[in-house]
Amino acid sequence: LYAQGKKTSNGSSITEFLLLAFADTRELQLLTFWLFLGIYLAALLGNGLIITTIACDHHLHTPMYFFLLNFSLLDLGSISTTLPKSMADSLWDTGDISFLGCAAQVFVFVFFISAEYCLLTIMAYDRYVAICKPLHYGTLLGSRATFSLPLCCGNALDQFFCEIPQILKLSCSHSYLREVGLLLVSACLVLGCFVFIVVSYVQIFRAVLRIPSEQGRHKAFSTCLPHLAMVSLFVSTGTFAHLKPSSLSFPSLNLVLSFLYSVVSPALNPLTYSMRNKELQDALRNLFDHILLQHP
Repeated sequence: LYAQGKKTSNGSSITEFLLLAFADTRELQLLTFWLFLGIYLAALLGNGLIITTIACDHHLHTPMYFFLLNFSLLDLGSISTTLPKSMADSLWDTGDISFLGCAAQVFVFVFFISAEYCLLTIMAYDRYVAICKPLHYGTLLGSRATFSLPLCCGNALDQFFCEIPQILKLSCSHSYLREVGLLLVSACLVLGCFVFIVVSYVQIFRAVLRIPSEQGRHKAFSTCLPHLAMVSLFVSTGTFAHLKPSSLSFPSLNLVLSFLYSVVSPALNPLTYSMRNKELQDALRNLFDHILLQHP
């Protein structure tokens, strides 16, 4: 981190940022804490069960379940980057985060979200190969610059966690090249992955519709639609949150959108995607039976 990244126009140093609160009254803050705690515990339990089950059952040591395991790890990482801090703010009626803590949260969250998006793309390819080229499946699948900006527009962030667009709003420099470069890299990554996912699912649906049996079509769709739903929720909320027109930029709307792609998506993943898999359910049942036999 560079020293000028923490300097304001009058020469004073920014040592912390102020995060936007979900509620103004103490009662609503406590309600928010308990709500977030329930969501966080559900995410930990669901993703933890998936990770444990896949790791312990050798029958699930296949590419598909390897991706699911890593997806659950990324979900836990992304939700643990933002939600515990927000829970602590609601519980203790605080809203500040240190400069270094904000920098760490930005880089860690961007890492997990980028990795999750790339993994969603790889999982789309996995489903494409499994359905369209089943005989080949075994063969084919065996920021420092942000914080170097001078900040002179205060330290209040209109978000419940540290996010790059909100930090850039505090910059007093006209570093258009940096912002344009960041947008171009992000757009290429998002657009490239999105096009790849769309092409994969076009081929998948064409292959599924050619399956003669209704049961076979239903089984194929059941493995793809939850993944497609997660992609749609993740991409639509994340894209709209960052590309919506300025006339629709309200703090409350920003909070809801960021909550959907940064908290709801990781929390719902075990329920809407992984836990609906019959093989994973059977493996989880066997794991519990084994634990009960070991500890009567």
